[in-house]
Amino acid sequence: MTRTALLSLILCTPLLASGCVAAALGTAGAVGVASMQDRTVGEAVDDATTSNEIKAKLLDEGGLGEVDVEVAQGLVLLSGRVSTPEQRVRAEDLAWSSTRTRDVANEIKIEKPGGFFANASDELITARVRASLVASKEVKSINFNIETYDGVVYLMGIARTQSELTEAAERASLVGGVQKVVSYVRVNAERARANTPPNDELVGGPAATN
Repeated sequence: MTRTALLSLILCTPLLASGCVAAALGTAGAVGVASMQDRTVGEAVDDATTSNEIKAKLLDEGGLGEVDVEVAQGLVLLSGRVSTPEQRVRAEDLAWSSTRTRDVANEIKIEKPGGFFANASDELITARVRASLVASKEVKSINFNIETYDGVVYLMGIARTQSELTEAAERASLVGGVQKVVSYVRVNAERARANTPPNDELVGGPAATN
């Protein structure tokens, strides 16, 4: 791949984990997935419940059927498309209406319906990004959620270190069709500190003294 997509790394506050897989599997499935991830069972259940609740509310509203929902440790990511600015605001209001919502990232675009082929292209990109993360020895792929809209890849979840997040974002950016990578991933502070060497082991070692 000769082109590198723009990396837009938006590092968020102590939120984030996984919502896409949890919502697809339901609450029971979310518990099983959580056992393999760096998050608690309670967080997994809350994310799945929040995602399903918001999706149900969106489906009850006319014109919001192409809004996608991802939830990670209380952060709700809204992507997809609506026809009017009012619908975009309404979708965000519905996301905030869940008692478990801690923050909302509204990435919804205002444009005409994209149709089957546009959606299929984004699904293919998501699958390719997932495969690339799975293939990496440096990335614990199950900790990452992936959502793609119009060639823009959104990453959510927990990275064990900053270098792991960078590796995941760079791998995503090299997948064909990706226009940009936006990260709403939290770096696990405890693990990051555990993987940081003492000052005298950093590159260059301690300052020389006379």
